[in-house]
Amino acid sequence: MTLVAPFAGRKKSVSDALKSSISVGFPAPNRTSGTTPRAVWCGRGKALIIGADCPDLEGAACVDHSDAWAIVQIDGADATAILARLTPIDLRASTFKRGHTARTLIGHMTGGITRLGVQSFEVMVMRSMAATLMHDLTQAAQNIAAQADSGD
Repeated sequence: MTLVAPFAGRKKSVSDALKSSISVGFPAPNRTSGTTPRAVWCGRGKALIIGADCPDLEGAACVDHSDAWAIVQIDGADATAILARLTPIDLRASTFKRGHTARTLIGHMTGGITRLGVQSFEVMVMRSMAATLMHDLTQAAQNIAAQADSGD
């Protein structure tokens, strides 16, 4: 995983270089580009390249982030409901479509959520928060299950 931050006025040339070398261009804000490999928007003028070695890019700062993030994929019919307990963004499929991504609060952490499919999300937080993320996701899932069991 590599953070890519094009220098001022170099976004198009960096995107073209990425397309040429790994078949994935620089993503638009709040979007992803490609599947494997892919580029995930992660803030103004920044993207994470995931699933491929980052090519040498003239005109961009490139920083290895391989050990910086914890990434969890959550799938299933209750995925949206579970994440809705942890984040203030609207994750309904009609609003937050496949390929959409957002930097947001997840519980009390800052992280990113990307929709991978109809009932599939990728959740990213800083590696030091991995245990907290797992705790929060587990608690939210247990609460959804308890609500279903009670018939509410």
